Amino acid sequence: MITENSFNATPEELVGKSDDTLNATATDCNPSAEEVVDAQVEAADVAAADFAEEDAALDAEKAGLAIGEEMAEEESAADVDKGDLNGRSKQELVDLFSSLLESEPVQTLRKNVEAIKIAFYKQHRAEVDAARKSFEAEHGEGAEFTPAIDALEMRLKELFKEYRRRRDEYIVNLDSIKEENLKTKLAIIEELKELVNSDETLNNTFSKFRDLQQRWKDTGVVPQSKVKDLWETYNLHVENFYNFIKINKELRDLDLKKNYEQKVQLCEAAESLLLEPSIIEAFHKLQKLHDEWRETGPVANEYKESLWERFKAASARINKQHQEYFDAIKQEQMKNLALKSELCAKTEALAEQPYTTRKEWNKASERLVELQKMWRAIGFAPKKDNTRIYERFRTACDRFFEAKREFYAGVKSEMEHNLALKQEICEAAEALQSSEDWKHATDELLALQAKWKSVGAVSRRYSDQIWKRFRAACDTFFERKSQYFASIESEHEVNLQKKLALLDEMAAADVREGGYDMIKEFQRRWSEIGYVPIKQKDAIQKRYKAAVDQLFGTLRGSERDRSMNRFKERLQGMKGSSDKRLKSERERLYNKVRQMEQDIALLENNIGFFSKSKNADAMISEIRDKIAKAKQELQLTIEKIHLIDSYNAEEGGKKE
Repeated sequence: MITENSFNATPEELVGKSDDTLNATATDCNPSAEEVVDAQVEAADVAAADFAEEDAALDAEKAGLAIGEEMAEEESAADVDKGDLNGRSKQELVDLFSSLLESEPVQTLRKNVEAIKIAFYKQHRAEVDAARKSFEAEHGEGAEFTPAIDALEMRLKELFKEYRRRRDEYIVNLDSIKEENLKTKLAIIEELKELVNSDETLNNTFSKFRDLQQRWKDTGVVPQSKVKDLWETYNLHVENFYNFIKINKELRDLDLKKNYEQKVQLCEAAESLLLEPSIIEAFHKLQKLHDEWRETGPVANEYKESLWERFKAASARINKQHQEYFDAIKQEQMKNLALKSELCAKTEALAEQPYTTRKEWNKASERLVELQKMWRAIGFAPKKDNTRIYERFRTACDRFFEAKREFYAGVKSEMEHNLALKQEICEAAEALQSSEDWKHATDELLALQAKWKSVGAVSRRYSDQIWKRFRAACDTFFERKSQYFASIESEHEVNLQKKLALLDEMAAADVREGGYDMIKEFQRRWSEIGYVPIKQKDAIQKRYKAAVDQLFGTLRGSERDRSMNRFKERLQGMKGSSDKRLKSERERLYNKVRQMEQDIALLENNIGFFSKSKNADAMISEIRDKIAKAKQELQLTIEKIHLIDSYNAEEGGKKE
């Protein structure tokens, strides 16, 4: 037979029972042993936390704010809402902690302290991360960062230290308090025994009985090992009081009826808990209902068993839901553990890769961020594994970022070297920016620009500044060069017009009258005019050469005619003399022809030698001019010989 006294099974025994056993054995409803329940509730509450709370909890533990061993926690009227805490500043959180520590019993503060601690370190961690990012943006990635001392964190640690001291003191005194409570309840039982033999009036006796019941309720928990025997003894003497005291039946029936109504209400309340959305809340409320059931007096025998069966049935269903709920949580947490273990393996593999370029590091960093997002999306692992698996993941992430910082420290050193090289290039460019040796400076600046491209990158902090400095030096020089050659081109255009006018003048000149002096004067004026635009240089020079050749050709033609006329006059003077003079003249001219032919052959042979030497164009051109003049003179001499021969022929004919 299952009785009310069967409620003394421990929570550990309840968690281990199967569904069938729950229907055949005593159901656990003992609210005084809450250690296991608290642990389960914590696991359920944790499942709703996010990755930031996980980080905050770990940071708080590393800061020395771990609460340590668990203990049964009493209800507190000052329980705070986690959502409300997330909206408070760090100062407000510290003030709230201080207020709770002064106004609430220490055994009721555990949940509030945990919530305040996590909310505080979420903000603290965010501030430190923001400060680190700002520091790295200013000093470059990989620079050593040391967080500033947080006065509010120091105050929080002081309050936590006081909380731990009070809590440890309470735990030390808890056993003695339970022993005192045991003594008090044993004394109450003794007083119940005395009431049965009391000679006082019925009203006074019943009033004392009610006082003893109230004192029993007000007395706190007793050692767990004594709970069952103590309750059975107390219940026995309460039954004895009703069964053996000489009270009138009407008062007894009235009290039994009142107890019946209270227990019916407790049954209804237990049954209504089946509709409670929160299984955890329903379980906790059920424990309170069992407290009230035990403290409610007996009912008439005909209702006793049925009421108990009704109350027990509702309790069994709630306990079953509670057990199934935590079984599902456990399965989900085991699945989460497997998923997180896989993420840890991937993160560790990512941290072990030997990345050698910034592109590879950026790609790996993006992958790690994806893994962290996946981690945040996964719920918590079982409590015994949760901290271990998170620390494994955190260690792999830290190892990755430490390697990244070392890489960028090397990159920073290289960038500093590149900055020094680019500063040297800037100094060299600035030294050239005022130069007027346009070709040399241009070649040097182009070489510096090529060298600039070959030098690696510098820190973003200096890249724009150093580039503008180099660009400014180059721009200064090339703008000066552009302005200079713009003025030169204008002058060259004027020179072009002058040379065109001179060509027109040369074309109209009478060189037969002016002679070689006129040609020399034209040449002098041409050379004094100066340069023309490079695009017209060859064309205008070609026209000039043709004009000069034309003048020389015209002048040579007139000179040839004059020379032949003078030679004819000489021949006329020789007609009256002997043939010797004509013969001697012919011999002289013939020898001259032979000599000139030899000279021409020698000059033509020299051209072959000069063509193999460097810078021979000018000499070859001069030799060709000499050859051309020599051939003209050779032709003129040959004509003179032919003229002598024709005179000799005339004279011979006359003699015949």
